[in-house]
Amino acid sequence: MKTKNVTKTFPIICVGGSAGGLDAYTRLLEHLPADMGVAIVIVNHVRNVATFLHEILPYHTEMPVELITEKLDIQPNHVFIIPEGRDLHVLDGEFRLKPISKPRGWPDVITVFLRSLTEHWDGKLIAIIVSGYDGDGAEALCGIKETGGITIAQKPETAQQPDMPESAIASGCIDFILSPEGIAKEIVRIAQTAQ
Repeated sequence: MKTKNVTKTFPIICVGGSAGGLDAYTRLLEHLPADMGVAIVIVNHVRNVATFLHEILPYHTEMPVELITEKLDIQPNHVFIIPEGRDLHVLDGEFRLKPISKPRGWPDVITVFLRSLTEHWDGKLIAIIVSGYDGDGAEALCGIKETGGITIAQKPETAQQPDMPESAIASGCIDFILSPEGIAKEIVRIAQTAQ
């Protein structure tokens, strides 16, 4: 029986957003090279509205864009999209999907995924919070920093809906507050130093 090598040490970039997120995702991806050696995971916190990001975002990046399925292998130089109605976890170098744990009220899928990364990913972690309602993700940012990760919030005045970036900033655990284009520049710099 063949066992796969599950130790993966390339950086994962989690981009969490909701309302107004599409603008931030496209502006970010348009300024990122396709060969940085990082996996980009877009966690758009929608509960029951079907996502079309995997159909829209390929027009804005040369990286392959995939809708996450159970046990999908995590690879660098790819953009991965969370499906609607699911919590996202990582284990053994793969994505794991579970039924959404908070079916009512604002979802906390970004927080859930970031916490899973701090427990189950060996590479560098970069958490980015962009445009959206509520404060999903903010509770997990200090944990990202504690594991040596980097946290970035979209500059609220560049976000269509500033609630989520403002909640992230209020956590006191944000390293950088930047426009989507500025975030892209910082990611490139981090990716070069993480090699």
